[in-house]
Amino acid sequence: MLLWVGLGNPESSMRRHRHNVGFMAVEAIAARYGFSPWRNRFRGEVAEGRVGNHKVLALLPMTYMNRSGESVQEAAAFYKIAPEQITLFHDELDLEPGRLRIKHGGGAAGHNGLRSTDRMLGTPDYWRVRIGIGHPGAKERVHGWVLGNFTQTDQQDWLDPMLARMADAAPLLADGHADRFMTKVALPQGSKG
Repeated sequence: MLLWVGLGNPESSMRRHRHNVGFMAVEAIAARYGFSPWRNRFRGEVAEGRVGNHKVLALLPMTYMNRSGESVQEAAAFYKIAPEQITLFHDELDLEPGRLRIKHGGGAAGHNGLRSTDRMLGTPDYWRVRIGIGHPGAKERVHGWVLGNFTQTDQQDWLDPMLARMADAAPLLADGHADRFMTKVALPQGSKG
């Protein structure tokens, strides 16, 4: 079983925040592949389904970003899921909006959700799908930027199309083809690949 975790904050008023793009990605994948209804478990919301040939447990921690790792650790321990089978989807300030990078292991780079997960799992040896939200340009504007909503233009121009491409390409990610997944998500609509 694979554990795919969307990072975000649980308040309904925060659903469209840039910081919640991880939630949005995992919800889009779960919807596309007809996962089970979401239910409360592991201090989060979980849904189960299949992506390609793989059983996937989707998890949205409801612990707030700073304590995401508590939810991840509980789910991983219950199902005996190794860190290498865990993928976290999260926002990334240092990538242009709509850009995507996948990384195995590494540091938290100031991301509180990753820092919490590293601490609770005892290792950074899991996969990260880094979803670009761009940088507001000045350090003092970062807090308001990540906790601000995506604009309607963002949603139409790149966010919704990117989430759809991520869902389309999810079987490649499940099969371990991170580079092919990134390429497929990066392709403009109408392109073949």
